[in-house]
Amino acid sequence: MSATTPEERPPRLALGMYKRFVLGALIVVLSTSAAVATAALLEVKSEAGIFFHNSSGIHGIQGALDGVDAGGPQTILILGSDRRFADIKAKTPVRSDTIILLRLDPSKGATAVMSLPRDLKVSIPGHGTDKINAAYAIGGPALSVKTIRKLLGIPINHVINVNFGGFRRAVDRLGCVYTDVDRRYFNDNHPPYGGGGDYATIDLKAGYQKLCGQDALDFVRYRHFDTDLVRAARQQQFLSDAKDQIGVGRVFSDRKALLRIFGRYTQTDIKTTNAILRLLKLAVESARNPVQEVAFPGDITGDFVTVTPEHLAEVKDRFMNAKGTKGPRGTVAGQNPQPKASKRSKHRSKKSSALAPGLLAAGQAGQDQAVQLATKLPFGVYYPKAVAAGSALVPDSTRAYDIFDRNRQRHRAYRMVVKAPGLGQYYGIEGTDWAGPPILDNPSERRRIGGRTFELFFDGSRLRLVAWRSGKAVYWVSNTLLHSLGNQQMLGIARSAAKIS
Repeated sequence: MSATTPEERPPRLALGMYKRFVLGALIVVLSTSAAVATAALLEVKSEAGIFFHNSSGIHGIQGALDGVDAGGPQTILILGSDRRFADIKAKTPVRSDTIILLRLDPSKGATAVMSLPRDLKVSIPGHGTDKINAAYAIGGPALSVKTIRKLLGIPINHVINVNFGGFRRAVDRLGCVYTDVDRRYFNDNHPPYGGGGDYATIDLKAGYQKLCGQDALDFVRYRHFDTDLVRAARQQQFLSDAKDQIGVGRVFSDRKALLRIFGRYTQTDIKTTNAILRLLKLAVESARNPVQEVAFPGDITGDFVTVTPEHLAEVKDRFMNAKGTKGPRGTVAGQNPQPKASKRSKHRSKKSSALAPGLLAAGQAGQDQAVQLATKLPFGVYYPKAVAAGSALVPDSTRAYDIFDRNRQRHRAYRMVVKAPGLGQYYGIEGTDWAGPPILDNPSERRRIGGRTFELFFDGSRLRLVAWRSGKAVYWVSNTLLHSLGNQQMLGIARSAAKIS
């Protein structure tokens, strides 16, 4: 994990809010039909002054950006930091904490979003080799643009600089976001949870829950005891959850307040109504395409994240030529999506006792935790009888708790946390009597295996979640943030789950 000073530790901003609130209206266009998006354009034209009145420009940025062809594709750079560059008065300026590229190109199959690791080792024009976020500290957004253009060799047409205060207020304004917290996040700057420098204090417990402003910010900005790649994956999860839960109607109906929030907490080169309309018209044409999250390939090398020239060329191509996918987002190798009964039944008992490669028997710890949880819950508790090799249950993170839906109806839930090999890698088993939590909306497919019907949720070709229902409760197994468990392992853990009533 990289060694940094306190001045280099601004809070992280969530990717989902950036993408949604490019000038307060981009989510409307990207998330809905062209008809609604066209209506949004008319509203934005009359209300763009709200944003301009509250927002400030970026000094010296124009010479660093590429021109915009009429009707042509555009690439937008979004920078996140805890203070605006122009307001920095500290001896060591703050570094950009989040760096996102958004590509709007209607001629491609998808709208691309890519996060660059803040610790990525790059060449900064005129300043030698350093982490990519140092460009912001040295020369603000303008030098960040030049550094990224040199790294990727792609045009950058616009830049937006966002302060974390806008994120926190916008999350509250939009009614918060439900997300799956993989483990307990805790730091009080005292050993064993801190020490050696001041990180933001945090105490966020594991389990599926609604995160509002400060808690949401704590979740996406946590930087202690994990890696830059894990942090980016956590932000990508929040992006996906926010996109799925924040409805177009809510954003559009509250657009004036949101424009004020993001005007106050953003800086941008986009300073005319015509520039906004050009961008939004392009987004209207892109609305029919899905959003593709392009994962940046990197390796942790000492204090840096490094990337090979070959991988850099590949990710650049994926970003500039995003392709949408149709149907299920993935399949499990060796499994028929709809297996015939004749192929399942003959040897069911023999196959059900075999563990998938990479899984081991869990031992007694899971059952002991389940017995304790069952005394606090009005429904049965499933626990894993199989775990990934090298994994261990984390008893301090296991808990039973209340969760409230959007209508403020109380439900009970529990979480069992398992530490997987690798820094910051945790997966978990969740159960709740909330029959319809948002996380279980729109499964990629349903599959009947071993007498149990599973709901499968893919991220690309990788299983991120396996769910099932029993009685009045629902249960699921969540993959690690980096999806380090294979598909057969995820299914194997879910199939191994035994019930304590």
